[in-house]
Amino acid sequence: MSLLRFEGRVALVTGAGGGIGRTYALEFARRGAKVIVNDLGGDRHGKSASTSAADKVVAEILAAGGKAVPNYDSVENGDKIVRTAIDNFGRIDIVINNAGILRDVSFGKMSEFDWDSVMKVHVKGAFSVTKAAWEHMRAQKYGRLVFTSSNSGIYGSFGQANYAAAKMALIGLSNTLALEGAKYNIASNVLVPTAGSRMTQTVMPEELLTAMKPEFVTPLTVFLAHESCNATGRVFEAGAGWYGTVEQFRSRGKVIAEPTVEKLVENWEEICDMSGAQHIGSMREVMENLMDALGVNKSKM
Repeated sequence: MSLLRFEGRVALVTGAGGGIGRTYALEFARRGAKVIVNDLGGDRHGKSASTSAADKVVAEILAAGGKAVPNYDSVENGDKIVRTAIDNFGRIDIVINNAGILRDVSFGKMSEFDWDSVMKVHVKGAFSVTKAAWEHMRAQKYGRLVFTSSNSGIYGSFGQANYAAAKMALIGLSNTLALEGAKYNIASNVLVPTAGSRMTQTVMPEELLTAMKPEFVTPLTVFLAHESCNATGRVFEAGAGWYGTVEQFRSRGKVIAEPTVEKLVENWEEICDMSGAQHIGSMREVMENLMDALGVNKSKM
């Protein structure tokens, strides 16, 4: 297979000053994309700021013959970040929403500041950057969006109620943008990476960190951002060279005539039985399955 190239494409990677974001930026540049390396330069808690993180990655790209410019804005200022792309390269084709922080604490001890800080970066930040890029992508009838979620969101993780909630919010955002962007050739997908970085070094043993190289996640991210990838509205996992998809399933359930709490309890086992689980891919399928269960004519939809 020939090498997937990105000549003529402009890629924006948030949180690209280190870890997994850095590997994305380097790989996009190696394959011909012009790259905006965004990084506030703070620590994993979002404290402090520095230009050095983004500058170092840009220097690596330029030294290798690639094209890149740095941006040091917080992702809450998405318009400024996207403006860097437009002012320097005239367009924006790819947005990799990768920036994030942690404020891990058990829910009973979590403050509103802990909650709001994580939501502002992960959810508001992804919204702000993507919203600023959206109109450009619609106008040019092309765009590729990748949102970074987490297994903490999908499965839950002790001490990460704020982070888990934020990461699940991004799945809903991406799924909706996949629907709204379809007629403009804008694809939107979610990546759930497992990789060693400053964000995971406190929760992974050393030997696992070694196996979970950020570079092992990069191929999937790059492919999702390529024009040849027709996936949209999907959730993908990647880590240590393993790649897979995450889908939604639900039980066959039970229709209860004139439902009461007692009738529900009587049918609880059948309601929760996943042996005949159905794959659900859209709101339309939810409604169609409900109409089937109720014996309603679907032609009325």
